[in-house]
Amino acid sequence: MKELTTDYLEDAIEDSRPFAASGNVNMSLPNFDETMKDMLGVSIITTDQQCYSAGDHLQVIPMQSTSKVVGLMLALQDFGKERVFNAVGMEPMGDFFNSISQLESFDTSKPFNPMINAGAIAVAAMIKGQSPENRFSRYLDFLKEMTDNDQLYMSEDVYEAEKANSARNRSLAYFMQSTGTLVTDVEEALDLYFRMNSVMMCSDDFARIGLFLACGGRSPQTGERLIPPHHLRTVKAIMMTSGMYNSSGHYAVEAGFPCKSGVSGSIIGAIPGRMGVGVIGPAIDEKGNSTAGGALIKKLSQDLGLNMFGEKGGFG
Repeated sequence: MKELTTDYLEDAIEDSRPFAASGNVNMSLPNFDETMKDMLGVSIITTDQQCYSAGDHLQVIPMQSTSKVVGLMLALQDFGKERVFNAVGMEPMGDFFNSISQLESFDTSKPFNPMINAGAIAVAAMIKGQSPENRFSRYLDFLKEMTDNDQLYMSEDVYEAEKANSARNRSLAYFMQSTGTLVTDVEEALDLYFRMNSVMMCSDDFARIGLFLACGGRSPQTGERLIPPHHLRTVKAIMMTSGMYNSSGHYAVEAGFPCKSGVSGSIIGAIPGRMGVGVIGPAIDEKGNSTAGGALIKKLSQDLGLNMFGEKGGFG
């Protein structure tokens, strides 16, 4: 087993970076272009607050679908598990993350899980607040507290791009409204979803979210528990089964810890009781996962003994 050091992470970055060649940068995101293809950064923060970073770890990118983890935490806190999962399922799915066909073809019209776009929009509709701006302020304040970073912000350029390229997501939302799955104002739910996706983070911030999940949902500043353990268990279980789109089963086997990816090339990983992992690698595959970042996640798991299903009964 390797020792976790900054030198080790630099070597792991260089071993994983060539996998970026098989991916493509999501050009629909503002300022994303081919010059970003080989970017790869990683941060690991342990439960005793030791931080190790390497590569392009200070590069900021939009959260995109990693925001679904945070949105789910807030909705569970606001309405509880029973209410949330009356509107959204818990099951993995084999279709792409923005699929609309499953809403019609399954025996219920609710989305399969909160980690696909339809499910995340339905979850966003359950975050409490007097207005979309107020609900987003709650979301951003929650993010700032769990990451201990008051400088987090929403990119207006990304937000406008989200709205401009929203035909599929609007179709999902209005279809759910037609079946009674989405009972709040559709445009307000969509607006909050777009804002959540547009928050900019570096790998250190993503790792802080992973650490928050890994160490009991406590504020890093005060130690106060912000999310109860039973909600954290739910979120981590959904991440394990559905967090890497329709490659989630592969990552459950090869990495063996809860992860969530985004089409910006972001990945959040949570190794319970041990550490949080944050990765940025903008070159993504056809399923929406970072190619170099995914390779790095699997290498870290193998080298550092992070697989929860290891022979030692927990890790290893």
